[in-house]
Amino acid sequence: MTITKLDLTRHLSDTMGLTAKECAALVNAMFDTIRATLASGEDVKLSGFGNFILHEKRARPGRNPKNGEPFEIKARRVVTFRASQLVRERC
Repeated sequence: MTITKLDLTRHLSDTMGLTAKECAALVNAMFDTIRATLASGEDVKLSGFGNFILHEKRARPGRNPKNGEPFEIKARRVVTFRASQLVRERC
């Protein structure tokens, strides 16, 4: 099962008694803050849930799987998620 922003909004609305509009704004603000923090180069730690960690990958040689031609994979930043011990125990 996939949980969407709409599911989070509805759950907040049901449990907190806020309007759907307020809950949608709250959910969007949370994700915007996470995005902005990662874009600025900082890791995000959510206590009891997990960590979003930035990794710098350097450029490296690669190969096109369709035609086998070599090319360079560009350097880039990637985000990985590491679940907390609490989440891992429940899964």
